[in-house]
Amino acid sequence: MYRVQQFAALAGVTVRALHHYDALGLLKPLRKARTGYRVYRDTDFARLEQIVVPKFLGLPLRDIGPLLKTKPANLKDVLGKQRRVLWDRRRQIDAALIAIEKAERSLDTAEPDWKLFTTVVREIDMQNNTDWTKKYYSENAQAKVEGRRALWSPELQERVSRQWTELVADVESAIARGDDPKGAGGQALAARWSELLAGFTGGDPEIQQGLNKMWADRPNWPEDKAKGFRLPAEVTDFIGRAISRSSQP
Repeated sequence: MYRVQQFAALAGVTVRALHHYDALGLLKPLRKARTGYRVYRDTDFARLEQIVVPKFLGLPLRDIGPLLKTKPANLKDVLGKQRRVLWDRRRQIDAALIAIEKAERSLDTAEPDWKLFTTVVREIDMQNNTDWTKKYYSENAQAKVEGRRALWSPELQERVSRQWTELVADVESAIARGDDPKGAGGQALAARWSELLAGFTGGDPEIQQGLNKMWADRPNWPEDKAKGFRLPAEVTDFIGRAISRSSQP
């Protein structure tokens, strides 16, 4: 048993933080019946670890509570999951650092490559815009998405973004002409759409399932981070009907 001051010193946190976690119901110590003193046990160190790791990753405390209500098989499962999350974030930071170092080195040349600075912005912005999507994927699918992200060079990202922009414009033109989604033109657009999606999913059904969940939840996407993902409703409706037709025998 540890009094609050002892526990705070051993864990490397402040007493104020422990009181705050207690008030939020994240880490509830025992209270001695006669004195009312807060006392912590060795197992509370593991509970505290489950709080500080997602907090370090930027998750608000109000969102950590529901995560702690899950019932993992054992503490090893919890630690393993958090280790994988930290490794994912480390890879993201390493990619951003590499982009920044290249931009720095270019400043030492006679003609700096300003495109490298757009790479820095794109790398960081892409990470900010994809973190919110993870909730739609299973843990296994998240690992697969992270693995495929390593295949995406800045040049490939730029090319795919351009292809999506061109495709959406072509779909809007087809809608303006009154084309039938089930006709030859609509089916050609559906094929291009499916091909671009396959470039992201790699044909993996688990990734596709998470992607489907994300698109079904469009009204709840964060406004500040998902603008680049949003598509006009008439475009998704047209493509949805076209793909539905192409999937029929």
